[in-house]
Amino acid sequence: MSILGLHHVTATVAGAQEDLDFATGALGLRLVKKTVNFDNHGVYHFYYGNENGTPGTVWTTFPYNDRGVPVGEKGLGQITVTSFSVPAGSLDFWRSRLANRGMPVEELPPRFGEESLLVADPSGLAIELVATKSDRRVPWTGNGIPLTAGVRGLHSVTLQSRAPGLTRRLMMGLLGFRLVDETKGRVRMGIGSDDAGKLVDIMDSPGTPPARNGLGTVHHVAFAVPDEDEQLRLREELVRQGLAVTEVLDRSYFRSIYFREPGGILFEVATTKPGFTIDEDLDSLGSSLKLPPWEEQNREEIEAVLPRVSGLSAPEQAG
Repeated sequence: MSILGLHHVTATVAGAQEDLDFATGALGLRLVKKTVNFDNHGVYHFYYGNENGTPGTVWTTFPYNDRGVPVGEKGLGQITVTSFSVPAGSLDFWRSRLANRGMPVEELPPRFGEESLLVADPSGLAIELVATKSDRRVPWTGNGIPLTAGVRGLHSVTLQSRAPGLTRRLMMGLLGFRLVDETKGRVRMGIGSDDAGKLVDIMDSPGTPPARNGLGTVHHVAFAVPDEDEQLRLREELVRQGLAVTEVLDRSYFRSIYFREPGGILFEVATTKPGFTIDEDLDSLGSSLKLPPWEEQNREEIEAVLPRVSGLSAPEQAG
Protein backbone atom coordinates (compact mmCIF):
# COMPACT_ATOMS: atom_id res chain seq x y z
CA MET A 1 0.00 0.00 0.00
CA SER A 2 1.11 3.58 -0.67
CA ILE A 3 1.22 4.97 2.86
CA LEU A 4 3.70 7.83 2.90
CA GLY A 5 4.07 8.31 6.65
CA LEU A 6 2.20 10.05 9.43
CA HIS A 7 -0.36 12.65 8.35
CA HIS A 8 -1.54 14.06 11.69
CA VAL A 9 -2.36 13.19 15.28
CA THR A 10 -5.59 14.39 16.91
CA ALA A 11 -6.23 14.79 20.64
CA THR A 12 -9.08 15.81 22.91
CA VAL A 13 -8.04 18.74 25.11
CA ALA A 14 -9.65 20.96 27.72
CA GLY A 15 -9.43 24.75 27.32
CA ALA A 16 -9.18 26.28 23.83
CA GLN A 17 -7.06 29.26 24.88
CA GLU A 18 -4.70 27.15 26.97
CA ASP A 19 -4.26 24.79 24.04
CA LEU A 20 -3.45 27.63 21.64
CA ASP A 21 -0.95 29.13 24.07
CA PHE A 22 0.83 25.80 24.51
CA ALA A 23 0.99 24.73 20.87
CA THR A 24 1.84 28.11 19.35
CA GLY A 25 3.53 29.77 22.30
CA ALA A 26 5.46 27.06 24.07
CA LEU A 27 6.09 24.69 21.14
CA GLY A 28 6.15 27.40 18.48
CA LEU A 29 3.92 25.58 16.00
CA ARG A 30 1.89 27.55 13.49
CA LEU A 31 -1.90 27.60 13.77
CA VAL A 32 -2.65 26.61 10.17
CA LYS A 33 -6.41 26.22 10.50
CA LYS A 34 -9.09 27.32 12.94
CA THR A 35 -12.26 25.44 12.13
CA VAL A 36 -14.81 23.26 13.93
CA ASN A 37 -15.25 19.59 14.65
CA PHE A 38 -17.19 18.44 11.60
CA ASP A 39 -19.10 15.98 13.80
CA ASN A 40 -19.88 18.58 16.49
CA HIS A 41 -19.81 22.12 15.15
CA GLY A 42 -20.02 23.66 18.64
CA VAL A 43 -16.39 22.65 19.29
CA TYR A 44 -13.26 24.07 17.70
CA HIS A 45 -10.85 21.98 15.66
CA PHE A 46 -7.37 23.52 15.71
CA TYR A 47 -4.67 22.38 13.29
CA TYR A 48 -1.02 23.19 14.04
CA GLY A 49 2.06 22.51 11.94
CA ASN A 50 4.78 24.04 9.84
CA GLU A 51 4.27 26.97 7.47
CA ASN A 52 1.69 25.28 5.24
CA GLY A 53 0.66 22.35 7.42
CA THR A 54 2.56 19.71 5.49
CA PRO A 55 1.29 16.18 6.25
CA GLY A 56 3.57 14.69 8.87
CA THR A 57 3.94 18.00 10.74
CA VAL A 58 0.33 18.36 11.83
CA TRP A 59 -1.01 18.18 15.39
CA THR A 60 -4.75 18.79 15.83
CA THR A 61 -6.98 19.25 18.85
CA PHE A 62 -10.64 19.31 19.88
CA PRO A 63 -11.05 21.62 22.94
CA TYR A 64 -13.98 20.06 24.82
CA ASN A 65 -13.81 22.01 28.09
CA ASP A 66 -17.27 22.62 29.62
CA ARG A 67 -18.89 20.22 27.15
CA GLY A 68 -19.50 17.41 29.61
CA VAL A 69 -16.53 15.31 28.50
CA PRO A 70 -14.73 13.68 31.45
CA VAL A 71 -10.99 13.47 31.89
CA GLY A 72 -9.73 10.42 30.03
CA GLU A 73 -7.38 7.69 31.16
CA LYS A 74 -4.33 6.60 29.19
CA GLY A 75 -3.90 2.87 28.68
CA LEU A 76 -4.33 -0.05 26.35
CA GLY A 77 -6.10 0.68 23.08
CA GLN A 78 -4.72 4.17 22.74
CA ILE A 79 -1.85 6.37 21.56
CA THR A 80 -0.21 7.36 24.83
CA VAL A 81 2.73 9.52 23.68
CA THR A 82 3.00 11.90 20.72
CA SER A 83 6.60 12.67 19.79
CA PHE A 84 7.86 15.72 17.90
CA SER A 85 11.21 16.03 16.16
CA VAL A 86 13.68 18.74 17.20
CA PRO A 87 17.32 19.17 16.14
CA ALA A 88 20.09 17.30 17.91
CA GLY A 89 21.70 19.57 20.48
CA SER A 90 18.55 21.62 21.14
CA LEU A 91 17.23 19.86 24.26
CA ASP A 92 18.92 22.30 26.64
CA PHE A 93 17.01 25.11 24.92
CA TRP A 94 13.73 23.23 25.27
CA ARG A 95 14.41 22.21 28.86
CA SER A 96 14.91 25.84 29.82
CA ARG A 97 12.02 27.18 27.74
CA LEU A 98 9.47 24.75 29.14
CA ALA A 99 10.72 25.07 32.72
CA ASN A 100 10.42 28.86 32.47
CA ARG A 101 6.73 28.34 31.67
CA GLY A 102 6.26 26.25 34.80
CA MET A 103 6.04 22.96 32.93
CA PRO A 104 7.75 20.02 34.62
CA VAL A 105 10.13 18.32 32.18
CA GLU A 106 11.15 14.67 32.49
CA GLU A 107 14.46 13.42 31.14
CA LEU A 108 14.03 10.12 29.35
CA PRO A 109 16.75 7.52 28.83
CA PRO A 110 18.07 7.51 25.24
CA ARG A 111 15.96 5.29 23.00
CA PHE A 112 17.08 3.89 19.67
CA GLY A 113 20.07 6.22 19.78
CA GLU A 114 18.10 9.42 20.37
CA GLU A 115 17.71 11.62 23.46
CA SER A 116 14.37 13.12 24.42
CA LEU A 117 12.36 15.14 26.91
CA LEU A 118 8.81 14.50 28.09
CA VAL A 119 6.38 17.26 29.06
CA ALA A 120 2.67 17.31 29.84
CA ASP A 121 0.53 19.84 27.99
CA PRO A 122 -2.15 21.81 29.93
CA SER A 123 -4.63 18.95 29.45
CA GLY A 124 -2.22 16.24 30.59
CA LEU A 125 -1.22 14.88 27.18
CA ALA A 126 2.22 13.28 27.05
CA ILE A 127 4.32 15.27 24.57
CA GLU A 128 7.84 14.11 23.77
CA LEU A 129 10.57 16.14 22.07
CA VAL A 130 13.04 13.83 20.34
CA ALA A 131 16.45 15.19 19.30
CA THR A 132 17.46 13.84 15.91
CA LYS A 133 20.16 14.64 13.36
CA SER A 134 18.43 13.52 10.21
CA ASP A 135 15.26 15.63 10.00
CA ARG A 136 15.67 18.26 7.26
CA ARG A 137 12.09 19.56 7.33
CA VAL A 138 11.90 23.34 7.74
CA PRO A 139 10.19 24.40 10.99
CA TRP A 140 7.86 27.29 11.64
CA THR A 141 9.84 29.68 13.82
CA GLY A 142 8.91 32.59 16.03
CA ASN A 143 7.91 33.28 19.61
CA GLY A 144 11.55 33.19 20.68
CA ILE A 145 12.39 29.87 18.98
CA PRO A 146 15.42 29.94 16.66
CA LEU A 147 15.73 27.92 13.47
CA THR A 148 18.31 25.72 15.20
CA ALA A 149 15.73 24.54 17.77
CA GLY A 150 12.35 24.67 16.01
CA VAL A 151 10.01 21.69 15.91
CA ARG A 152 10.38 19.97 12.56
CA GLY A 153 7.14 18.01 12.73
CA LEU A 154 5.88 14.74 14.12
CA HIS A 155 8.59 12.24 14.97
CA SER A 156 6.51 9.20 15.94
CA VAL A 157 3.60 7.95 18.01
CA THR A 158 3.60 5.34 20.76
CA LEU A 159 0.77 2.80 20.56
CA GLN A 160 -0.29 0.81 23.61
CA SER A 161 -2.16 -1.94 21.84
CA ARG A 162 -4.47 -4.45 23.49
CA ALA A 163 -3.07 -7.01 21.03
CA PRO A 164 0.43 -5.86 20.04
CA GLY A 165 1.12 -8.94 17.95
CA LEU A 166 -1.99 -8.38 15.82
CA THR A 167 -1.28 -4.66 15.52
CA ARG A 168 2.22 -5.43 14.34
CA ARG A 169 0.96 -8.00 11.85
CA LEU A 170 -1.48 -5.52 10.27
CA MET A 171 1.09 -2.77 10.06
CA MET A 172 3.86 -4.95 8.64
CA GLY A 173 1.45 -6.71 6.30
CA LEU A 174 -1.29 -4.69 4.65
CA LEU A 175 -0.05 -1.24 5.73
CA GLY A 176 3.49 -1.84 4.52
CA PHE A 177 5.58 -0.92 7.57
CA ARG A 178 8.87 -2.66 8.31
CA LEU A 179 10.77 -3.41 11.50
CA VAL A 180 13.31 -0.66 12.28
CA ASP A 181 14.47 -1.67 15.76
CA GLU A 182 13.26 -3.19 18.98
CA THR A 183 14.02 -3.17 22.65
CA LYS A 184 12.37 -4.76 25.66
CA GLY A 185 8.64 -4.14 25.48
CA ARG A 186 8.86 -1.85 22.43
CA VAL A 187 8.99 -2.38 18.67
CA ARG A 188 9.73 0.46 16.27
CA MET A 189 8.38 0.32 12.74
CA GLY A 190 8.92 2.64 9.80
CA ILE A 191 7.27 3.19 6.46
CA GLY A 192 9.60 3.74 3.52
CA SER A 193 12.48 4.78 5.79
CA ASP A 194 13.31 5.26 9.45
CA ASP A 195 13.10 9.07 9.22
CA ALA A 196 11.13 11.21 11.66
CA GLY A 197 7.49 11.45 10.63
CA LYS A 198 7.44 7.86 9.36
CA LEU A 199 7.76 5.99 12.65
CA VAL A 200 5.40 4.12 14.97
CA ASP A 201 6.34 2.44 18.25
CA ILE A 202 4.23 -0.44 19.55
CA MET A 203 4.40 -1.15 23.27
CA ASP A 204 3.88 -4.58 24.79
CA SER A 205 2.69 -3.66 28.28
CA PRO A 206 0.66 -6.48 29.85
CA GLY A 207 -1.19 -5.51 32.99
CA THR A 208 -1.77 -1.94 31.87
CA PRO A 209 -5.44 -0.98 32.37
CA PRO A 210 -7.63 -0.20 29.36
CA ALA A 211 -7.78 3.36 28.10
CA ARG A 212 -10.79 5.61 28.38
CA ASN A 213 -11.13 8.43 25.90
CA GLY A 214 -11.67 11.92 27.26
CA LEU A 215 -9.88 15.16 28.01
CA GLY A 216 -6.12 14.76 27.85
CA THR A 217 -6.06 11.72 25.57
CA VAL A 218 -5.20 11.16 21.91
CA HIS A 219 -8.25 10.43 19.78
CA HIS A 220 -6.56 8.97 16.68
CA VAL A 221 -3.51 8.90 14.43
CA ALA A 222 -3.80 9.52 10.69
CA PHE A 223 -1.56 8.06 8.00
CA ALA A 224 -1.00 9.85 4.69
CA VAL A 225 -1.76 8.44 1.24
CA PRO A 226 -1.06 10.32 -1.99
CA ASP A 227 -4.56 10.37 -3.45
CA GLU A 228 -8.14 9.14 -3.28
CA ASP A 229 -7.50 6.17 -5.58
CA GLU A 230 -4.93 4.74 -3.18
CA GLN A 231 -7.26 5.45 -0.28
CA LEU A 232 -10.10 3.50 -1.90
CA ARG A 233 -7.78 0.63 -2.76
CA LEU A 234 -6.65 0.42 0.85
CA ARG A 235 -10.24 0.62 2.06
CA GLU A 236 -11.20 -2.35 -0.10
CA GLU A 237 -8.34 -4.41 1.32
CA LEU A 238 -9.20 -3.49 4.92
CA VAL A 239 -12.82 -4.50 4.39
CA ARG A 240 -11.66 -7.74 2.76
CA GLN A 241 -9.72 -8.52 5.93
CA GLY A 242 -12.85 -8.09 8.03
CA LEU A 243 -12.25 -4.64 9.48
CA ALA A 244 -15.11 -2.15 9.84
CA VAL A 245 -14.13 0.91 7.81
CA THR A 246 -16.07 4.14 7.37
CA GLU A 247 -17.04 5.47 4.00
CA VAL A 248 -14.77 8.19 2.62
CA LEU A 249 -15.47 11.42 4.53
CA ASP A 250 -14.86 14.93 3.22
CA ARG A 251 -12.78 16.85 5.77
CA SER A 252 -12.38 19.84 3.39
CA TYR A 253 -8.57 19.79 3.59
CA PHE A 254 -8.27 16.05 2.91
CA ARG A 255 -10.45 12.96 2.49
CA SER A 256 -10.52 10.41 5.29
CA ILE A 257 -11.44 6.87 6.22
CA TYR A 258 -11.37 5.52 9.79
CA PHE A 259 -11.08 2.06 11.32
CA ARG A 260 -10.01 0.45 14.59
CA GLU A 261 -7.00 -1.78 14.26
CA PRO A 262 -7.05 -5.13 16.12
CA GLY A 263 -5.51 -3.60 19.26
CA GLY A 264 -8.35 -1.10 19.64
CA ILE A 265 -6.62 2.08 18.42
CA LEU A 266 -8.45 4.36 16.01
CA PHE A 267 -6.57 4.78 12.72
CA GLU A 268 -7.36 7.30 10.01
CA VAL A 269 -6.05 7.26 6.45
CA ALA A 270 -6.02 10.76 4.94
CA THR A 271 -5.12 12.12 1.52
CA THR A 272 -2.36 14.72 1.20
CA LYS A 273 -4.55 17.06 -0.86
CA PRO A 274 -6.17 19.51 -1.28
CA GLY A 275 -4.40 21.00 1.77
CA PHE A 276 -4.97 24.00 4.01
CA THR A 277 -4.59 26.73 1.39
CA ILE A 278 -7.83 25.70 -0.32
CA ASP A 279 -9.75 28.40 1.58
CA GLU A 280 -7.00 30.74 2.86
CA ASP A 281 -3.86 32.26 1.42
CA LEU A 282 -0.60 30.89 2.82
CA ASP A 283 0.13 34.12 4.70
CA SER A 284 -3.34 34.10 6.28
CA LEU A 285 -3.55 30.51 7.47
CA GLY A 286 -5.29 30.20 10.83
CA SER A 287 -6.28 33.86 11.00
CA SER A 288 -10.05 33.42 10.79
CA LEU A 289 -12.70 30.82 11.55
CA LYS A 290 -13.18 28.62 8.49
CA LEU A 291 -16.28 26.46 8.19
CA PRO A 292 -17.05 23.67 5.74
CA PRO A 293 -19.38 24.86 2.97
CA TRP A 294 -22.35 22.97 4.39
CA GLU A 295 -22.01 24.79 7.73
CA GLU A 296 -21.80 28.36 6.41
CA GLN A 297 -25.55 28.76 6.80
CA ASN A 298 -25.07 28.10 10.54
CA ARG A 299 -22.11 30.50 11.02
CA GLU A 300 -23.93 32.91 13.34
CA GLU A 301 -25.15 30.08 15.57
CA ILE A 302 -21.72 28.42 15.60
CA GLU A 303 -19.81 31.59 16.45
CA ALA A 304 -22.23 32.28 19.31
CA VAL A 305 -21.37 29.03 21.12
CA LEU A 306 -17.63 28.83 20.49
CA PRO A 307 -15.43 30.29 23.27
CA ARG A 308 -13.59 33.50 22.51
CA VAL A 309 -9.89 33.00 21.84
CA SER A 310 -7.08 35.39 21.09
CA GLY A 311 -3.59 34.97 19.68
CA LEU A 312 -0.93 34.36 22.31
CA SER A 313 -1.25 35.36 25.90
CA ALA A 314 1.24 37.99 27.09
CA PRO A 315 3.62 35.55 28.85
CA GLU A 316 3.88 33.42 25.68
CA GLN A 317 4.62 36.43 23.48
CA ALA A 318 7.64 37.16 25.61
CA GLY A 319 9.39 34.14 24.04
